[in-house]
Amino acid sequence: MTTRRTCEHCEGPMPITARRHARFCKPACRAAAHRAARTIPAELTSRPRWIRRTERKVPVTVDGSAASSTDPATWSTYRDAARSSAGAGLGFVLDGDGIVVLDLDHCLVNGEVLPWAQGVLDAAGPTWVEVSQGGDGLHVWGRGALPGGAGRRLRLGDGTVEVYDRGRYIAVTGRTFGGTPRRLDDLQHVIDEVCAS
Repeated sequence: MTTRRTCEHCEGPMPITARRHARFCKPACRAAAHRAARTIPAELTSRPRWIRRTERKVPVTVDGSAASSTDPATWSTYRDAARSSAGAGLGFVLDGDGIVVLDLDHCLVNGEVLPWAQGVLDAAGPTWVEVSQGGDGLHVWGRGALPGGAGRRLRLGDGTVEVYDRGRYIAVTGRTFGGTPRRLDDLQHVIDEVCAS
């Protein structure tokens, strides 16, 4: 059985006539993906901790074999991962070096941020935020560390926030949310507050 491939940018179906290694369904998606790549902060693209991911978010290497969020031998440079046609998109591995992500699930409704998530964004300040793969969540990227070093999934008001700093990879879309800057700011105060809730 052949699995129907999807466009790496819009995640719509690839045309039946698309070449086997094609990554985008049309030129507009290719151009948008290249623009998105320019929005990813250098603090991420300069680290050799990139993987590819399948549509179901299974991590794979740039050649399509199994990858692991705890095995550096399966990671790659951003350039190699971005050029690869394996899987359906990019992922960045968190390894405890001070980069953290707050994953705000289902916080966008018709492009508007729900109040519980707006509180997190306001507290985070000027740091890079991207729209998640599904289009209804946000990834708040920054610097900090989790107490105890393990990921956390927490209820926050009417929503859910997941906080990670190691042993995980995050699906990276490069779709910057609003006018957030291309840099990572200190999020330790936000992490401490969220984890204390």
